[in-house]
Amino acid sequence: MVERSPSVCFPNQSAVASPSGKTTVLFDLSVRGHHPSYLRHLIEYVRRHDRAIALVVSPSFVTEHPDVVELANETARTRVVPISEEEFAALPSRNSKWGRLRRYFDEWELLRRTAERLEAAHCVVMYFDTYLLPLALGASLPCPFSGIYFRPTFHYHQFFGDRPSRKEQLQRWRETLVLKRVLRHPNLHRMLCLDRFSVEAVDRLSPTPKAVPLPDPLDFHPVSDERVSQIRAGLGIEPQRRVALLFGALNERKGVLQAIASLRQLPPELCQQLCVLLVGESRIVDRIEAEIAEVQIDRPVQILQQYEFVPEADVPAYFQLSDLVLAPYQRHVGMSGILIWAAAAGKPVLSSDYGLMGELVRRYHLGISVDSTNSDAIARGLTQWLLDKNNISCIESSLDAFALENVAEEFARVIFEAVDEPLRRV
Repeated sequence: MVERSPSVCFPNQSAVASPSGKTTVLFDLSVRGHHPSYLRHLIEYVRRHDRAIALVVSPSFVTEHPDVVELANETARTRVVPISEEEFAALPSRNSKWGRLRRYFDEWELLRRTAERLEAAHCVVMYFDTYLLPLALGASLPCPFSGIYFRPTFHYHQFFGDRPSRKEQLQRWRETLVLKRVLRHPNLHRMLCLDRFSVEAVDRLSPTPKAVPLPDPLDFHPVSDERVSQIRAGLGIEPQRRVALLFGALNERKGVLQAIASLRQLPPELCQQLCVLLVGESRIVDRIEAEIAEVQIDRPVQILQQYEFVPEADVPAYFQLSDLVLAPYQRHVGMSGILIWAAAAGKPVLSSDYGLMGELVRRYHLGISVDSTNSDAIARGLTQWLLDKNNISCIESSLDAFALENVAEEFARVIFEAVDEPLRRV
């Protein structure tokens, strides 16, 4: 996040209306993760194309992401519309299941009122998953709407080696029932699917084809060799070691504890070749440190920790200095940008074999996939990589193709062209 806090000044509504009075509303009340970067990519696309947009965001977005707000203010026919502090405070807490459910209905009602006030021609819901149940039960908008669908699971049976638990089977059944109703909603225009393998399955549930494969955007700008060397030296990576990078939020869901535990299974001679680099903010630092201390009692592996936010300009350097990117997510549903960062840097991954992530690794030959819930399986993958001088199964042309499919420009183009394209009647 940019440290400076520019003054925020929102243009009046006429400044964002197109000659025909039509505005596309982008609705996103989240402030973490991919959300600010997605909005920034869309604003940058609009700067190069003649389009009126309004970004409906939470009040805290303005203070936490002033760089995105400033970019919007500098872009013709673009407006940031934060909901009021009072409206945001009135939303139910997420601390309980029922509170979260009520919140989804109330957030949709906020969008409905805002769309009416802005006379929206179309609304793009930037995280559609949470509103599927309200829509299945009759929620609507005064205009057509589209949404980014992040986490479908009902089609996972088509993936190699799928072994769903009873709970997952029930979830997929419920998801199918809800989707069937949502896809018959008269105002739903497009379902923008970050899981490209779900598109045909979604359309089989719909009376009219509405699913569109959507790239997960990446704006990768390689860092100079000099900067990479500076960061490597600053981290203190020993020169003879090969670097396995685990980047991002260091939490249970990302499999950081299983990854560290796997090091106990490696023989000492392989540990001497390895540096594990942990980079990212964490709420479980004490647990991570305890696991590291246990490993380092008798394993000569170098483990380096950087529990802090990395400036966006430096992020590519961490992938460039790595030899392997770790993505041992724990039965993660949906896409992971880590796979794209690794591919753009030309690095293999050691990934979870579950769901979309496992399927992408297999189809695009991005590296190796394992049962990442099992530390022994992770250890076997690390052993294979450390012993394999060709850096495990990884095809350079496939890495390039995968990275190019997910460039930021393509993400924005697909969204706006999908919004404009008439539905095909079958």
